[in-house]
Amino acid sequence: MAQNIRQRLEQLRSRRQGTDRITELSEQARIAVLAGDQIREAWQDRASEQQPHTRWVLGAMQRVDDNYTRISIETAKRVGNQLKRSLDAAQRQVDFRLQGSVPLDVHIRGVSDVDLLTIDCDFRTYALAGHKARTNQYGPRSSKTSIDVLSSLRSHCERTLRDAFQAAKVDANGSKAIKISGGSLARPVDVVPSHWNDTVDYQSTTAEHDRAVTILDKSVPMTIDNLPFKHIKLIKASCDVAAGGLRKSIRLCKHVKADLEQEGSKISLSSFDIASIMYHADLQILASGRYFELAILTETQRHLDYLYGNQDYAKTLLVPDGTRRIFDASHKFSALLSLSVDMDRLVREVWKEQSPNRNVESGMLAAYRDSLKSVIVR
Repeated sequence: MAQNIRQRLEQLRSRRQGTDRITELSEQARIAVLAGDQIREAWQDRASEQQPHTRWVLGAMQRVDDNYTRISIETAKRVGNQLKRSLDAAQRQVDFRLQGSVPLDVHIRGVSDVDLLTIDCDFRTYALAGHKARTNQYGPRSSKTSIDVLSSLRSHCERTLRDAFQAAKVDANGSKAIKISGGSLARPVDVVPSHWNDTVDYQSTTAEHDRAVTILDKSVPMTIDNLPFKHIKLIKASCDVAAGGLRKSIRLCKHVKADLEQEGSKISLSSFDIASIMYHADLQILASGRYFELAILTETQRHLDYLYGNQDYAKTLLVPDGTRRIFDASHKFSALLSLSVDMDRLVREVWKEQSPNRNVESGMLAAYRDSLKSVIVR
């Protein structure tokens, strides 16, 4: 990383301010992003010019500017409003929710894709073992199947998006989402047709975070049940315990992944996987990042290194909502190794910058971590 840190700093700035995806935007949005590109963010003036790795780490941890996030959410709402008008006219009741990195506030791009769940409210499935099902509160079961309902909903959404946003690009090739970008849209939006699935827990609590959504993978075709709101709730709760450090660690990992991919590596860990991995880190050490920000870097490095070195343990770890194991495929350990090695290098380089008068390196990452986790960076 030492040899390309200046390039990575530029990539970080471009990613955060949206110029990396300038071609995906409307002309008006493009002008706004280019204007914002002239504004210097606070992290760009932290640490000294002789400490570029430290500066990169501090920048990679920060949340995307509120204005960029607001525009992403407003664009998703605009797309949702068009879909609702069309589906209402077809007497098909729908509702909308956001899922993914934007509502969780772990997105790393100023121009972020937004996942818009488009939920068919006229159809739902439910767990037969749940309280409501056992007490016959659902009435007669529909003769329709999830695949029928979601295939029909997807077709309607594709037609509506093409009619309502004629200057935009509508990419319907994705197996789970319809991507729309450009034209008059300020941000790309991924429309995900879905319906509710009332889990056993939801039937008892009626809390939305316990409610699943069923989505369609049209390439099979098959349906997939997800708990996106439970994932968001649990990550948020753990991040509160970590005084904001968990989200910073997730963003740090995602920026490392983005740089590695830009440099030609394949990192087969999704944003969901990365959030799930860091969910199992030491929250108390991450919490110390409130005062000693580099402690977040050191705990992130330690945790990734430990998981790769203890793969039997890593294989036992579940995603926060408990629906599957994080490392459910062998290739994920190769991705973990790439992420871990780059984080090791980052710790070494930051240690050098923070300890310029030490002529001899110990060579031990544990010693670097101990040295860095109580450093205050101005």
